[in-house]
Amino acid sequence: MKISDEIVDHIAHLSRLEFIGNEKTAIKADLEKIIDFMGKLNELDTQNIEPLIFMSEETNRLREDIPEVSISHEEALKNAPKKDSDYFRIPKVLEK
Repeated sequence: MKISDEIVDHIAHLSRLEFIGNEKTAIKADLEKIIDFMGKLNELDTQNIEPLIFMSEETNRLREDIPEVSISHEEALKNAPKKDSDYFRIPKVLEK
């Protein structure tokens, strides 16, 4: 499949990236390779193949959730650039 500059520009806009000059050419080439590879996968016969649900037979080994104090309130606020008696002070980020 041929990837056009418009497709690259659209993807760049959606991902908030900017490709200029050689970068845009390289991205177009990479996207074309990816699309071609996906086309190769479509050529495979997968009629009698079970879907892969898990990559291995291993199960998750989870630790027991035991609450513990890892850092005190004072230690957490110690290096804060701005702080109140109990809180971090940050610039206002929401407007009314």
